[in-house]
Amino acid sequence: MHVDYIIVGLGLAGLAFAEVLENSQKSFVVFEDNSQNSSLVAGGVYNPVILKRFTPVWDALDQLKIAIPFYKSIEEKLATQFDFPIDVYRIFTSVEEQNNWFAASDKPFFVNYMQPKIIINSNVYINAPFGFGKISNTGKIDTKILLASYKNYLDNKNKFFNERFEYELLNVEKESITYKNITAKQLVFCEGYGVVKNPYFKNIPLKEAKGELLTIHAPGLHIDFIIKSSIFIMPLGNDYYKIGATFNWRDKTLIPTDEAKEELLTKLDRIITVPYKVVEHLAGIRPTVKDRRPIVGRHTQHSRLSILNGLGTRGVMLAPKMAKQLLNHLESGVALDNTIDIKRFERSKGN
Repeated sequence: MHVDYIIVGLGLAGLAFAEVLENSQKSFVVFEDNSQNSSLVAGGVYNPVILKRFTPVWDALDQLKIAIPFYKSIEEKLATQFDFPIDVYRIFTSVEEQNNWFAASDKPFFVNYMQPKIIINSNVYINAPFGFGKISNTGKIDTKILLASYKNYLDNKNKFFNERFEYELLNVEKESITYKNITAKQLVFCEGYGVVKNPYFKNIPLKEAKGELLTIHAPGLHIDFIIKSSIFIMPLGNDYYKIGATFNWRDKTLIPTDEAKEELLTKLDRIITVPYKVVEHLAGIRPTVKDRRPIVGRHTQHSRLSILNGLGTRGVMLAPKMAKQLLNHLESGVALDNTIDIKRFERSKGN
């Protein structure tokens, strides 16, 4: 088999790169062994505002300009909805936070997102005596539906291999690469935290963080917006809500823990008073980077091997733009932005 590209990993990064390849009429195959699930357990929210400090997310507007039509086109292709517009309500904890909100909402960046008023809480089961700040033109990508649908799409086109990628069987030559019976021009690793086992890119400076989430059933809560406080409460429909997320910089397992569950429930009980039942508990490892920017680009010694990683907590926003930039770099020689180029770590070593 001869293809233009081999992709290793089908999380948000791998999916985005597969889609830009298909849109560019490039042939490819994808290997995925389901060993990493950070994309599956992600909240999937796209929102350009950092709600802790009411500041802009890095490069957010350009990311959204690319991401929204990107996901819309996949929805149309797969005839499946996974992009759900939804407002975000930030709980204020003080008058000072209210004042900070008004100050931020006056800035041009936030005009189309932050509503310059206080939303009074009318839900007796929510503890929000200082009210909410409302963010509009936001939404969530149901990553579970997206990834499952896209996997089936690739599988039906014989582009998907549900198996572990065996690095020792990869042969990298000057003009091509070969893996088992596949010959390709390029290979892109989109493995998330799984990259720590990759002999070609295992030394990238990940600062991975384990995150755990709960799903609860709360029939009396009745909200159709995302609540953001010390945790988020995201409606899933039919009175189910996703609750998250924790950050653990030490534990690198995918095993849900009682400690994280207790932390989430303690914070949840400070926000809502309605009876609920925990129905699911999931964990994943976020592939974050020390400088909080993605890692994109070619291997320093093997130019036919590249990486698309480090999307962290904002993968749904970052993935489409990063995938397009990487393809333009590989196919047309367009330079990558210094803030995302893997070469930035080589430069820092030389200083």
